[in-house]
Amino acid sequence: MLNKRTTEVYALGQHISMSAHKARRVIDQIRGRSYEETLMILELMPYRACYPIFKLVYSAAANASFNMGSNEANLVISKAEVNEGTIVKRLKPRARGRSFAIQKPTCHITIVMKDISLDEYMDTDSITWSQKPKWKKKHTTMSYYDMYSNGGTWDKK
Repeated sequence: MLNKRTTEVYALGQHISMSAHKARRVIDQIRGRSYEETLMILELMPYRACYPIFKLVYSAAANASFNMGSNEANLVISKAEVNEGTIVKRLKPRARGRSFAIQKPTCHITIVMKDISLDEYMDTDSITWSQKPKWKKKHTTMSYYDMYSNGGTWDKK
């Protein structure tokens, strides 16, 4: 029997103070690339959004090496997305006692990395009984239930 093994890890950065549009410009360049190539690209790009994305990619690789014991050379960015966060609203004082509203956008960045060396499915037939997972599904059979045969609620007076 084959069980699905988790080969993906992620890092999530929330409330990063930059526009989602500016972060997407950088994320589109690194999606689908290897870990080492991504670090080189992010170090050489001249955008301000590169630093928080660099920290998230580094954090996702640390999660992969700690949780799954995978090598950094085998990691690939399988999914990278940027969502809009809350907008922080501030007031800027202007002439004659007036004020203008300043909107500071935030974004949420998610980096998902996949280890290409691990097999996605694990064979559980070769595992001994002491190693089998205890969360196996219970097999239930469906039986036909006829509500009219046993004098349901409508037959009572």
